[in-house]
Amino acid sequence: MTTDPYALPAEPEQPFEPHGGAEPPPPPEDAVKFTRAAALWSSLIIGFLILIVLLIFIAQNTDAGTFHFLGWNWTLPLGVALLLAAVGGGLLTVLVGAARIVQLRIAARKNLKAARRAV
Repeated sequence: MTTDPYALPAEPEQPFEPHGGAEPPPPPEDAVKFTRAAALWSSLIIGFLILIVLLIFIAQNTDAGTFHFLGWNWTLPLGVALLLAAVGGGLLTVLVGAARIVQLRIAARKNLKAARRAV
């Protein structure tokens, strides 16, 4: 301690640690975890943004187009026709995925029954 009134207080000495010798402390754990509700909220926001983009697309593509399929003829705005095609493709993808899931569940059930009989 000094008698100088303008002197800075002495700082306690820090122990010397050489670089690379000691591991840095682990980062603090986050207090808030990523939850399913947070994932749902994020998905809803992204879904609404996509919906807004689709509505703008449909509103800007209102020119009518004539479509022919197996003898049927109809007229739709181009934006609506493309949206229907995209929705149809998405539904087809969901159906194929659901069929694959059912197929895998049946195979898993058979394997489980075979494993139980073997024991």
